[in-house]
Amino acid sequence: MTTVVKPPAQAERLPDAKRTSRRHKRGRAGGMSFTHRLRRDWPLLVMVLPVVVLLGVFHYFPTLGNVIAFQDYSPYAGIRGSEFIGFGNFQRMFAEPAFWKAVANTVSITAVQLAFFFPIPIALALLLNSVLSSKLRNLIQGVVYLPHFFSWVLVVSLFQQMIGGAGLLAQTLRDHGHQAVDLMTKPDTFILLVTAQAVWKDAGWGMIVFLAALSTISPELYESAAADGANRWRRLWHITLPGLRPVIVLLLILRLGDALTVGFEQFILQRSAVGGGAAEVLDTYVYYQGLLVGDFGYGAAAGLFKGVVGLVLVLLANRFAHMVGEQGVYSKS
Repeated sequence: MTTVVKPPAQAERLPDAKRTSRRHKRGRAGGMSFTHRLRRDWPLLVMVLPVVVLLGVFHYFPTLGNVIAFQDYSPYAGIRGSEFIGFGNFQRMFAEPAFWKAVANTVSITAVQLAFFFPIPIALALLLNSVLSSKLRNLIQGVVYLPHFFSWVLVVSLFQQMIGGAGLLAQTLRDHGHQAVDLMTKPDTFILLVTAQAVWKDAGWGMIVFLAALSTISPELYESAAADGANRWRRLWHITLPGLRPVIVLLLILRLGDALTVGFEQFILQRSAVGGGAAEVLDTYVYYQGLLVGDFGYGAAAGLFKGVVGLVLVLLANRFAHMVGEQGVYSKS
């Protein structure tokens, strides 16, 4: 019987190879080490550091001031010297009919804007993406996107000149023997007015976002579908819209997070024209009932309520996005 004796050098090398293989597997399983990632990405971390500092100083640190929502806060006594009253400000706020009127107005305006304003940037992006001439596409894109840079003072002034009591529409009706209308002072149509203003101002920005999403869809998918006999509508339904769905879901979640924030400047500029019953939203309510009269604790309670509701809506919408197979704002842990 012949016995094969393994050479000593080979016998020593095999355990080392096994250990190296195990270390390699652990490295692949555990991913790159934190130290290695830090050495690799330190230029990017240095670049983002000023933004992180600004965000912490001007956003997260002031958030600690929400403690005054639970105090009878006086700016002269400060946070330490003000009396702690627990949920007293919230109880007073929930018992106030004007607060619930402001909540109802805010929710109604958000619902109308989701129904009419949200689909318009998608439609504009689809229409503009079908334009063959790049020069014409860039021209339309610049014209539609330009109002996004206008202030609300300018936007409201332009609408006043067009559909106000002395505007172009009223003057044209008078010239043709009809009674002039002032759409800027009608409480019944105010919700449609502010939605139209938001569409005119910000639809171009939303269109840019969806155009960027459209550019990530591979043209080979359209070519394959066309070769299989799919017409334009089928390509739109089975390729374009599924490609836009992640962006649509993400923006919808973020919009729901701001459901109780419909804008302060736009409404306070027009509140005196249509009255507080139609134009009073949570942002203006905090200003008039909290800041203007010096009741800072009450105003902080209303603002904190708005933030908590927005957080709950984001969490619920994100969970729903996971249920339909989308990543949402953040992925599952």
